[in-house]
Amino acid sequence: MITCQNCKSVVETHVKFCSKCGQSIKKDIDSSRMNAINLIIGFYVANLIFIACTYLISDGSTQDFKMDLGIEIAFAILVLCFSALDYKNILKLYSFKNIHWKVLLFAIVVPIFTSIIVYYLMALINFLLEEGEYVNYYETYLYLEAPLLWSIIFIAILPPIFEELAFRGFLFNKLREVASGKLTIIATAFLFALIHFSFISFLWIFPFGLLLGYLRSKYNTLWIGILIHFIHNFIILLIDYYSYNSIV
Repeated sequence: MITCQNCKSVVETHVKFCSKCGQSIKKDIDSSRMNAINLIIGFYVANLIFIACTYLISDGSTQDFKMDLGIEIAFAILVLCFSALDYKNILKLYSFKNIHWKVLLFAIVVPIFTSIIVYYLMALINFLLEEGEYVNYYETYLYLEAPLLWSIIFIAILPPIFEELAFRGFLFNKLREVASGKLTIIATAFLFALIHFSFISFLWIFPFGLLLGYLRSKYNTLWIGILIHFIHNFIILLIDYYSYNSIV
């Protein structure tokens, strides 16, 4: 609720004119910033609750296709619900007008090299710190009839689409309403890494998020980030696939 500056009547925040005096309603800047902050907090808390519920429901088991699918759908719905609150600005981020061939080439080539570096660097760190234990993403879907297909869908396709919409779309837009461009890039990268709940993964997810945030800010589109995110996850999945089959 906000107050009309002319007649001091209390009106809803979404109205453009006062119902009593007809005066144009100009929303207070502090009220707008507070609304953005509340949405940022609400978004992150909702994600934390979602992750907590996911762990409680799954109980560490990945051998249930319906549960895996349900979790992905629930996350998609969560992201879409928040994005709907800022849909006009988010729709603008699906423009292709700022994507020229050099940017596209960069988005294709760079994640090929970075994914390989990240994979083997993290494998080494995991080996040193966790006595050789590591997660093979392809292997977690072996209980399904088409493990490669479903691992591509769950690892390489869905996360880039909805995580970019969530963090470089909705969250980025709201943070930019209350912070500078540089701080927004850093904050979204930090929150993006933090939501994965892994200190080791934080070492590469944070700089990865900085790159995605910078590109989203520079070119004002989500497509570049989605493409980089997809190729990165896809290459890591392929390495897991060939690594598993070479052992077998």
